[in-house]
Amino acid sequence: MKMIIAVVQDKDSNRLSSALVEHNFRATKLATTGGFLKSGNTTFMIGTEEIRVNKALQVIKDSCQSREQFVAPISPMGGNADSYVPYPVEVQVGGATVFVLPVEQFHQF
Repeated sequence: MKMIIAVVQDKDSNRLSSALVEHNFRATKLATTGGFLKSGNTTFMIGTEEIRVNKALQVIKDSCQSREQFVAPISPMGGNADSYVPYPVEVQVGGATVFVLPVEQFHQF
């Protein structure tokens, strides 16, 4: 058994949730916040058999598209302002960050 932890942007959350249900994956959704952009993310915890991991990864990949977005940088508080850029910058957002972990035991009570 494997545990898949997928961190996705909130915009992709509903699409991924629906796709996981459609493909018979059970998942737990957690509201999380990203450290880089300080924006809302959703973290999915998906437990599945090892033979279904590649299918789950394909569902995640198909549901979570990366895209470009302009963000206003946060000014440094008491830090070095030499590298601070005061205007919006374009960054790539979306997609998914995925971890696949082995599960030693699984219990459902």
